[in-house]
Amino acid sequence: MFETVKYEVNNQVAWITLNRPEKLNAFTEQLNKDLERAVKQANRDSAVRCLVITGEGRAFCSGEDLAGVKEDMDHGEVLRRRYNPMVMELHKCEKPIVAAVNGVAAGAGMSLALACDFRLLSEKASFIEAFIHVGLVPDAGNLYYLPKLIGHAKALELAVLGEKISAQMAADIGLATKVIPLDRWGIEVTAFAEKLAAMPTTAIRLIKKNLKASWDHSLEEGLEKDAQAQRIAGLTSDHREGVQAFLEKRNPVFTGK
Repeated sequence: MFETVKYEVNNQVAWITLNRPEKLNAFTEQLNKDLERAVKQANRDSAVRCLVITGEGRAFCSGEDLAGVKEDMDHGEVLRRRYNPMVMELHKCEKPIVAAVNGVAAGAGMSLALACDFRLLSEKASFIEAFIHVGLVPDAGNLYYLPKLIGHAKALELAVLGEKISAQMAADIGLATKVIPLDRWGIEVTAFAEKLAAMPTTAIRLIKKNLKASWDHSLEEGLEKDAQAQRIAGLTSDHREGVQAFLEKRNPVFTGK
């Protein structure tokens, strides 16, 4: 189905694995397209309630495959044609997306992790804003997401200095949801993803939508969006189940409806 990613669905979780381990899962045009299509497929699949993006082998994603970079290349056109559609597909996804960062995430690989909703890091993982080292600017949404996660000053520091960020440092500055020991990696990533998949899907969709909109709206507009979202969520089966479970003093069983 895909040339450069593995795709499988287990327990309502779509597992999307970048599969160019011999190149540290570096991006090519095919990988951009495959990842875009995989995210779109998972978002459309009613059986999927959470997505996990990870890398095969020892890296998450090392950024653009520099073997394909030519001296006269129009980098702006490459972004418009390959990366921007991929990032927008991630941005439009209504379901929670987990970046399971199993190793280095450099350049556009870091941008990919930033575009996800949660970042679980292996204790051996690292981030590198590698663009500055080849005289380029962070792209693929990097400078859109990074300051929203860690603030303007720290984002500027990382982007300009381009220093390696360890998993623990990423956690300290707010880039990591959780750092996971190697011997617990598979178990904890799966448990985290399946927990998200078992939560009220409509509520998560509305939370994501309103959080994204909050950067551009006034308080008054935000309050109206709260009311609109709460009306929708309040009519779901999951809301009724949550209330009933609370009254019966038991754990709710959400179905995503």
